Amino acid sequence: MSAIMANGIERPLDLLNSSKGKEVLVQLKGEKQFVGTLIAFDIHVNVVLDNAKEVENGEVKKSIGLTFLRGDTIIFISPSISLSK
Repeated sequence: MSAIMANGIERPLDLLNSSKGKEVLVQLKGEKQFVGTLIAFDIHVNVVLDNAKEVENGEVKKSIGLTFLRGDTIIFISPSISLSK
């Protein structure tokens, strides 16, 4: 019996797959947040973001560009809301 969740998402990685090429918000351990375009991810939830920016209190703190974030440091990944640049 297969129950389909909202938006056709059946498994957690389906959400990441549907977010490829879109802007996401990534919350890391230690209160760090990054916003960027999700380019790639793997089964360990290691992610590659393009146009990555470190965000603090809803404001862009630092532009980083292309970056790799290690999955074991990630608390959550969410579709992003647009931030002023």
